[in-house]
Amino acid sequence: MFGWMHRTPRSVVILACGIAAGLLFVGAIAHITDLLRHGLRPYDWAPSWLNFYWSSLAVLDPLAAVLLLRGKRRGANLACVIMTTDIAANCYAVYGIQHSDFYAQPGLQRLTAFTLLVLGTAPFLRRHLAN
Repeated sequence: MFGWMHRTPRSVVILACGIAAGLLFVGAIAHITDLLRHGLRPYDWAPSWLNFYWSSLAVLDPLAAVLLLRGKRRGANLACVIMTTDIAANCYAVYGIQHSDFYAQPGLQRLTAFTLLVLGTAPFLRRHLAN
């Protein structure tokens, strides 16, 4: 890609991986809590497939976090896939089901910021992570 990406300081890579892993663990805790409190269909207003997707994040979020903490490129790749699909699912829920908007949903605002962080830093991180 770009030569200057190779010069990303290792401390920045470690910090970015740590922040992303920490926030993925926060998401996992939220999904696990929802599962424990409400079962496999924690959001009764959402279709089954959306409930299944969000419930699957109880496993996928910590998996990506652990892979990132272990310095694996697969962790960055998985985090990108998770965040891309999660933002799409949440936008569908907010706009298509709840008929709300971005400014009325602080959760969507936070998720958007985290998605931008993950997708924006992934190219820099991947070059420093092991296969």
